[in-house]
Amino acid sequence: MKSELEKLNNGDWYYFLDSAVVARKARAAQLCQDFNALPATDAAAQTAKIRDLFGTAGTRLSVQAPFHCDYGKNIHVGDDFLSNYNLTILDIAPVTMGNHVMIGPNVGIYTVNHPMTASGRREYKAKALPITIGNDVWLGGNVVILPGVTIGNNVVVAAGAVVNSDVPDNTLMAGVPAKAYQVTF
Repeated sequence: MKSELEKLNNGDWYYFLDSAVVARKARAAQLCQDFNALPATDAAAQTAKIRDLFGTAGTRLSVQAPFHCDYGKNIHVGDDFLSNYNLTILDIAPVTMGNHVMIGPNVGIYTVNHPMTASGRREYKAKALPITIGNDVWLGGNVVILPGVTIGNNVVVAAGAVVNSDVPDNTLMAGVPAKAYQVTF
């Protein structure tokens, strides 16, 4: 029989109040709290703490506090990663971002979802799907990326958009739900 962490890692429905799942989330919460308590003027300490938290990170990494995540080790960013204030990444499944990604304030990247039925939610179930974000992507303020989405290269997601489906390269996304607009950048 699979453990709840094995179910989680396999993309199956899992019991999110399981002690191993809760412990993993508690570790990330503590590291986020430590990061968020660092002085805003101590970029070196902030970068070191975020590198501790993330699975992998390239060169030139800048994350503005506050920052929140569920695990941290499932977050992988390339070179020249920049996020503004109040980024939340629910990285139950992997979140992989390419090079030259810029993220505006109050953005949510959510790999996890819960059952649509009341009975499923009463069982404290969750399921996560990975999110992939390509190179040269800009997510405007208050953008939400939903589970399982892949965003291509050279994409701009306009402020306030909710992205619930894959995005091709060289696209502007806008609206709720976000719609694609082909543009020349």
